Amino acid sequence: MKRFAVVLILLSFLSVSSFSQENNSQKEGYIFTVVKEHPVTSIKNQNRTSTCWSFSALSFLESELLRTGKGTHDLSEMFIVSNAYYDKADKYIRTSGNINFAPGSSFGDVLAVWKNYGIVPDAVMPGLNYGEKTHIHNEFDAALSGYVKALVRNPNGKYTPAWKEGFKGILNAYLGEVPQKFTYNGKEYTPKSFAAELGIVSDDYVSLTSYTHHPFYSEFALEIPDNWRWDRSYNLPIDELMMIFDFAIEKGYTVLWASDVSEKGFTRKGIAFVPETEVANMSGSDQERWLGVPKSELDAKIFSLEQIVPEKKITQETRQIAFDNGQTTDDHGMHIYGIAKDQKGNKYYMVKNSWGETGDYKGIWYVSETFARYKTMNIVVHKNSIPAGIKAKLGIK
Repeated sequence: MKRFAVVLILLSFLSVSSFSQENNSQKEGYIFTVVKEHPVTSIKNQNRTSTCWSFSALSFLESELLRTGKGTHDLSEMFIVSNAYYDKADKYIRTSGNINFAPGSSFGDVLAVWKNYGIVPDAVMPGLNYGEKTHIHNEFDAALSGYVKALVRNPNGKYTPAWKEGFKGILNAYLGEVPQKFTYNGKEYTPKSFAAELGIVSDDYVSLTSYTHHPFYSEFALEIPDNWRWDRSYNLPIDELMMIFDFAIEKGYTVLWASDVSEKGFTRKGIAFVPETEVANMSGSDQERWLGVPKSELDAKIFSLEQIVPEKKITQETRQIAFDNGQTTDDHGMHIYGIAKDQKGNKYYMVKNSWGETGDYKGIWYVSETFARYKTMNIVVHKNSIPAGIKAKLGIK
């Protein structure tokens, strides 16, 4: 046992020495080289709202307008929010309160509003009617939620037509009235005529996901609270879903991305990865005992970003377990517009966020391929950005 202890001490010394040398040799941190990127509009700030779904989806559609030669546009997120909230309230009442009534939503909401109501420029409906310079929705969300929940408890036994006008009154007080007509670049439009001129066809965009509790190559409604419209997604094996990320970007398209950003690996510095070492499970382990690396110190080393962190291998089963046990949740919508690599050749997706010019890259995140493989809830893409073989399997024309 004494010889064994000596060997362990020697190994621990060599391991610490090796760890130290490696740490010192890689302290240049992450250095990214762009492989391919596509045009995006300026970074926006959703501020204190749960409207990432609207900001990210309109960023994606603004890039689609750039791709199709329609020019640069700044579209109104709050036009989308107002109309979506109205639709949500109607469904909430029709289901006697049995859907999720909250400010979060899904990408399908944006496409449905575009199709049914049109769109307006942000300058026409900035949605700041409540004395603030930036979006702050706590009071607004509470007012809408309180209103519809009171209606469901209605003792009259029936609803009058007045409830919809009352709900619109709250929307209008905070976001401004939805314009029936407006002038833009010297031309008069309605929201629907403006949308028609822009040429975006909502039905050209499809949602895709990858989970094993439904058959692959079928459609199902993701079982998440924000999917209150019960929009359906095509289900693919994860390898094929990841193929679409790369194929779309290679062919000139961008990708609308829903993910879980509550993971520690989604750092606020602008890099997202899945560390190979399970930091939460290190306390009391042999590594802590023999190398003297407590959880707090190891955590600091991994997330210092002074060196490239080895990542965990992600499988279809890994994804499914995280979704089934509630570790992967529907947190945040973002816009992928390019691919980059670090100095070791690892692949990252270039992501436009909606938190203003935050982080080391001023509102842009570099998300590892591993993180995307693990934490993608679903993506939305133009159907022509899907490889022909996968489209055939899904029956997409």
